[in-house]
Amino acid sequence: MGSAVITARAAATFEPVGRSVATARAFVRDTLQGWGYTDVVDDAVVLTSELVTNAVIHAGTAADVLCLRTEDGVRIEVSDHYPEREVPLQGAGPEFGSPDREGGRGLLLCAALATRWGVEYSPARKHVWFQLDLPERPVGIRSAGPLLPVGMLPVTDERVRVAVVQIDGSDAIATWNEDAAYLFGHTAEQVGGKQFTDFTAWPQTPGTSTGIADALRLSRWEGSYGIRDVDGRIVPVYASHLRIRDTNGEPSTVCLLVRDYERAVLQSPPRAPVSDTATESGKTDPFEVFIGSPAPDDLDGLLQRTVERARDMLDADAAFLLLATDDETELEVRATTGLPSARQRFARVPVEAGTGRYGSARMPAVHEDLDNVPGAVPLLAGTGMRSVVTVPLKVEGRLTGSLGVAAEAAGRYTNEEALRLQFAADRIALAVESARLGELERLRRGSLSFLVEASDLLAGTLDRDQTLALMAQMTVPTLATWCAVYTIADQVSEPDLSYVLHEDEDRIDGLKALLSRIPPPEPVPTPGVRVWTAPSEAAHQAALRGSMRTLGLAENSRLGEPGRLGPDVRTTLATAAAVGGETVVLPLVARNRVIGMLTLGKPSDDHFRQEILELAEDLSRRAALALDNARLYSERMAISKSLQRSLLPPGLPEIPNVEIEVIYRAAGEGNEVGGDFYDVFPIRDGAYGFAIGDVCGTGPQAAAVTGLARHALRLLAREGFGGPAVLERLNAAILDEGSRSRFLTLLYGELWPQEDGSALLKVVCAGHPLPLRLRQDGLVEAAAEPQPLLGVIEDLELYEQTVTLDPGDVLLCVTDGITERREGSRMLGDDGLADVLATCTGLTAGAVAARILRAVERFAAEPASDDMAILAMRVPEPPAA
Repeated sequence: MGSAVITARAAATFEPVGRSVATARAFVRDTLQGWGYTDVVDDAVVLTSELVTNAVIHAGTAADVLCLRTEDGVRIEVSDHYPEREVPLQGAGPEFGSPDREGGRGLLLCAALATRWGVEYSPARKHVWFQLDLPERPVGIRSAGPLLPVGMLPVTDERVRVAVVQIDGSDAIATWNEDAAYLFGHTAEQVGGKQFTDFTAWPQTPGTSTGIADALRLSRWEGSYGIRDVDGRIVPVYASHLRIRDTNGEPSTVCLLVRDYERAVLQSPPRAPVSDTATESGKTDPFEVFIGSPAPDDLDGLLQRTVERARDMLDADAAFLLLATDDETELEVRATTGLPSARQRFARVPVEAGTGRYGSARMPAVHEDLDNVPGAVPLLAGTGMRSVVTVPLKVEGRLTGSLGVAAEAAGRYTNEEALRLQFAADRIALAVESARLGELERLRRGSLSFLVEASDLLAGTLDRDQTLALMAQMTVPTLATWCAVYTIADQVSEPDLSYVLHEDEDRIDGLKALLSRIPPPEPVPTPGVRVWTAPSEAAHQAALRGSMRTLGLAENSRLGEPGRLGPDVRTTLATAAAVGGETVVLPLVARNRVIGMLTLGKPSDDHFRQEILELAEDLSRRAALALDNARLYSERMAISKSLQRSLLPPGLPEIPNVEIEVIYRAAGEGNEVGGDFYDVFPIRDGAYGFAIGDVCGTGPQAAAVTGLARHALRLLAREGFGGPAVLERLNAAILDEGSRSRFLTLLYGELWPQEDGSALLKVVCAGHPLPLRLRQDGLVEAAAEPQPLLGVIEDLELYEQTVTLDPGDVLLCVTDGITERREGSRMLGDDGLADVLATCTGLTAGAVAARILRAVERFAAEPASDDMAILAMRVPEPPAA
């Protein structure tokens, strides 16, 4: 930060969950907008989104976000709590990797967008910070003109009657009108000649130098401050300043003060025609004549100012302005006055509403009485307006919008008013189009950030339910007020309501109940947005029935005690308000099949704007693919788990006088089959077979060998073959698989419990880790000799070895996932396993297996990378006499 003065700070911590990214983005946006740093909001939000995604999604830790304001910009720090770091090699330059990687894009964006950025490490966390500098302009000024010589100031009369306060060149109050006396309690006599700064409460900010005196010297200024009233209280005001000079050349400042929640604008007064030269040099911009100065710097403000000026110019009761879509086929309502704007905002009407000249928005039109031509102006239906004049806004011959004014009386407008309104429209069309393009650019940048985050979040999960939740959480409230996701299991199944979300959690249950009662939208594969009217119609009908029931309660109630609304009626009415606006459906199409529908809704007759619908279409395509991937992954998981269960025995037999315990741990997420296996099964009266093996690799080919081995062992053993013959025939069967064969390590044995309490075993160890025998005195020794593994040599000759387990002895059999457990360069190995087994004297078979597994897990901090199987057999000691 250098020597920059920190004037404000804001901090927040976000949990390691997917929705925290959107919450962090909103936190930064709200913070910077609250500081007035709108110029850098979009870049800050994009960078914060990427860095918080790296922390909560990729690193899996909480993210700390700190915003620091300075006089020339903002610094944002994002910290995670991931303790382990890769230390860069000395001399290696920065390498961010591919921008297509899931993580790491945050640093690439920092390098592209930030003024300065860096990474700082500590033992417990990582800080990534970036600095965004503001454009060069005086701090604290919302809208201001340049410093002008006195001779260039606009000329006005000595006394300005349209202003509240006039300040002379020495900052003394020269004029104080009746409205000022009413608002602040001081009379003109009490304040005349006194310094204006004595009555102002300027919001001084540490590190800034702009004050009220500086604002009074600027040609134009708008902003908020306070005025001390007669009782000493501070009255917040919104001020418009205009720097002028009178006919004698003396400069002064006119200040128009209104309550802080109101807005008023001062226009430069026209200069008197002194000479032709003076007229040319003081030529007034026609745009500023109509709009006023200073002009609003945002599109919504410009459009609202336009309709208000148009209404006043023609003494109308209402005015409206519509903007054309990119393809010029529809017009979107963007600003109205005198009309129910809340219901009409973003409503769309066709450019060509009918045949003839007056049916097209491309030509001026005058309607003397709308009652004679119902539907001619759809926007005014049901508003009581009767006469209307509309004119197009065109830029280089292309339709960019339509401006209209209306009156409640018939016959108010003629072609003369249409001509005046067309002149005004021609003067503002270019400014409106420029502001609209600027807004579209900001929306596109925000859309890019939104889609980048959405793609990362959707790609980060393969869980169906989590994918559905992410789809809804990304759309509400960013794109819509409420959202419902329907899924379709297969082509013959009906759509199922799978997820419902509303920005007000108290509305979710009522919304879900409403949608469950109506038929789902038709699964049409045609791409694009469709309007769905069923939810709003059903909600309105339910609200009507609820209201009628309420009226019945009121009529039946006793005099003086009106009927009360029950909880069901209140829920119904609230749901009707929640879904009373426009509802649209977007198909979720993946791999040429409709797998569901994404439904978005607005409340209270509200409409979606075209840019939001286009963004929703982009999101629906990504969400459909993510949802289908989650479905395919779930199906694969179910198949893999079912196959894995089929490769393992359903249970262990009860062997007289022998304890048996098996522990099996699959590595990874369980989405692979094959690998290690075990089996214990009865062969014939008094004899039992046991096996533990490991097939090379995983996947379907390994699973085929595993299934072949386990079932062949049981079949051959029960046919009376001994251990070597069983394994030799199994070896031949594996080799018969040809290129699909996999080599197999296998420990196979047969067990006979003896009458004296011992157990007789005959074992064959074909390339497998040797079984270990633990005696009562703590001695650990190998119970077999190594022999060739299966699936490699054709003419395989094996032999079996006999082992006797005395009471108290333990036989331990494991796969190589146990012995090859690693921590860096260390490996547990056969010797390490023997050392652990030596500590198990006197333990049961279950306790021995549990201690071995616990020792293996503690040997390394990282999760196991290979399957592990443990088979422990123990001959118990006879009970004491």
